[in-house]
Amino acid sequence: MTLKEVKEDLREIRYYYEHKKMFDRAMATSMKTEVLKKVDRYNAYMRTATARLFGLYVSLYVENNTQLVIATDWGVSEGYIRNLNRQLCEYLLEKNTEKEESLRNGKDS
Repeated sequence: MTLKEVKEDLREIRYYYEHKKMFDRAMATSMKTEVLKKVDRYNAYMRTATARLFGLYVSLYVENNTQLVIATDWGVSEGYIRNLNRQLCEYLLEKNTEKEESLRNGKDS
């Protein structure tokens, strides 16, 4: 997996949460989507993230806030939030890489 793929996944996760009610209605009719597996996987990765990265993930991708809104709410610069988002993407790339290596080695962690 690449950093670009992580960013694409995060955009898809953001879209899922933005339209969660629609997805929930579809699930009630037995329609399934692969995006739920991705959401579950990334949410599991976030369990071991630092508090700052966890807060950013929730604010940006679950609550669908912009970086400017978060910077204002947190009392920091937008550049700081951009840097933190880069760290979040790198963290998620590392977690995805660990998972892929684990699966290649025959272990599912």
